[in-house]
Amino acid sequence: MNHQNQAKTKNNIEQTILQHLNGRQSLLVAFSGGVDSTVLMHALVTLKQQLHNLQLRAIYIHHGLSENADSWAEHCQQQCHIWQVPLIIEKVKLDRSAGNIEEQAREARYQAIYRHLKNNEFLCTAQHLDDQCETFFLALKRGSGPAGLSAMPLENGQHLRPLLTISRQEIEQYANQHQLSWIEDESNQDDHYDRNFLRLNVLPTLNQRWPHFSQMVARSAELCQQQEILLNELLLADFKLITTPEGQLCLTPLYNYSDYKRNAILRMWFRSKQINMPSQKQLSLIWQTVALAKEDANPQFILHNWQIRRYQNQLYLLPLYQDIERQILPWDLNTSLTLPDNLGILQTNYQTDLTCRLPQKEENISVRFHAQGQFQIVQRKGSRSIKKLWQEHHIPPWMRTRIPLIYYNEQLITAVGVFVTEQGKGSQVGFNLSNTL
Repeated sequence: MNHQNQAKTKNNIEQTILQHLNGRQSLLVAFSGGVDSTVLMHALVTLKQQLHNLQLRAIYIHHGLSENADSWAEHCQQQCHIWQVPLIIEKVKLDRSAGNIEEQAREARYQAIYRHLKNNEFLCTAQHLDDQCETFFLALKRGSGPAGLSAMPLENGQHLRPLLTISRQEIEQYANQHQLSWIEDESNQDDHYDRNFLRLNVLPTLNQRWPHFSQMVARSAELCQQQEILLNELLLADFKLITTPEGQLCLTPLYNYSDYKRNAILRMWFRSKQINMPSQKQLSLIWQTVALAKEDANPQFILHNWQIRRYQNQLYLLPLYQDIERQILPWDLNTSLTLPDNLGILQTNYQTDLTCRLPQKEENISVRFHAQGQFQIVQRKGSRSIKKLWQEHHIPPWMRTRIPLIYYNEQLITAVGVFVTEQGKGSQVGFNLSNTL
């Protein structure tokens, strides 16, 4: 490669990174020690000599998948020492028996990185043009629509990919030109992994036949991004109108939408909740089994680690809950009580409007999550079943075994924040539940 081309490659990479930084000054760089992230780090260190206000930190994620992982971490430490860039080494654990180790590693990597990312920092990762092409093909394999085929954006919140328009060939040329030292992950040659299969067996043939194939795929991904942005802009007004302040989705307008518009709104809802997108089949099942369930039904659909529920003509997206219905927790009222399954912290509150009497000496206090039978509540005539009381107070079915119930011996005194029974009538003490989900 002649000197003119070398200079062109160097300037192209550094100028492209500079352009995509767009004045951002604090960066956390995902540094694996491979050629891509090594070139990104080197170029940023070079730019730092020109931009004295540029602040760099690096992070290496130790997956423990390779017996060489410790030596890779040491290599990254040495490189960052030379470059005078602080390095974080973070170990993550993966379950090899859980399947899809690629996806596991990716999720664990980003979770670890975002734990260290500061509010004023931007994450820089070294995905490049060929990675974009591979991501497009993987989405194509899954049968994705425009959102999936959009592949990776140059910017996504605090996440920057400044090499996304640079080819692997340019990156390798830059690395060789600067005589950089990098590690080679032996797993990159294992075409059992889908991405490696594309990289090793498919894309070289396509690029040989059509030299600018990766650029054209990236162009298609960009067009899909534009279509997705336009679609979201057109749907946003409707989405806001049918979404409650608490994030539920009102069903009545959806019944009158076309299948296409309704599915797009549902996808927008899942995206707003940062939930992995359901497949077309799952989306159809959610609509059929939850939204269109009989009026008196209590439908539920499990999606990943979430549940979709319906109540009073609204769709709810909730985490999966533990079964705590039969738990009985002794309590003395003097200290705060941490409730199970992240329900919150229960404590006495003498300023609340919903108050009850204090227990007598012979009465033991417990907190429960299940009641049955008929109850009379204060300021109401006659008794009602617990089911009827929940309905009158508009408590969704899944919350009826999650609201803490204060018992004195075997007598229900109050459902915290909802009602007080006649047996608990009084104005001596109230209860407060904080940090609820």
